[in-house]
Amino acid sequence: MTATAQKLIRVMLVDDQNLVREGIKSLLNLAGHIDIVGEAGDGEEALGLFAQLAPDVVLMDIRMPKLDGVSPLKQMKDTGIDIPVIILTTFDDHDLVLNAIRAGARGFLLKDVSLEFLVEAIDSVYRGETMIQPAVTERVIKGFTELQKDGGSRVEKDPVQDPLTQREIEILRLMAGGYSNKEISRAIFKSEGTIKNHVSNILAKLGVRDRTRAVLKALELGVI
Repeated sequence: MTATAQKLIRVMLVDDQNLVREGIKSLLNLAGHIDIVGEAGDGEEALGLFAQLAPDVVLMDIRMPKLDGVSPLKQMKDTGIDIPVIILTTFDDHDLVLNAIRAGARGFLLKDVSLEFLVEAIDSVYRGETMIQPAVTERVIKGFTELQKDGGSRVEKDPVQDPLTQREIEILRLMAGGYSNKEISRAIFKSEGTIKNHVSNILAKLGVRDRTRAVLKALELGVI
């Protein structure tokens, strides 16, 4: 366990399926340092509970009745509610994921994620970091590519002021796949020091402070 994991983290669950919420709650209770402080069956109900429950982290399904997982994110942003949200998604939700990225979600996990990875994600966003499961980025990239092939994407491209090189885009794609610097260096036959320099340049060009945010920003801009 990390040092952060030793402190109790207050988590709120938002999912329209009661059985899913119960399953997640049972699993997270095994972690020992996570306290489920509340539940909601849809985004509308969740919005009414955020201020009342004041959770540290929200774990929210992306597809729900009344308000999906993206709408509460937008309203939270508009009203200044600063609670980190981890989105639970499936393999066919790439459009909604891109919208959730714009709305400020801090994490993206597939619904079949392991307990270990789920706890790691909660710990990470609680520390102020972002967490995106590699399988999510792979599916979003594939969906975005398919939309382009179909005659134009619904994602608005807004190029960065200092364009990324082809090598940097290649490295970004590997980062999106969860590759470490060492693994990237082996994949493209460059030294680890060279990869670190490329990663630093990518972060600077995208105006972000860590690798996960770089991947999210690249997805948002349609760079990868």
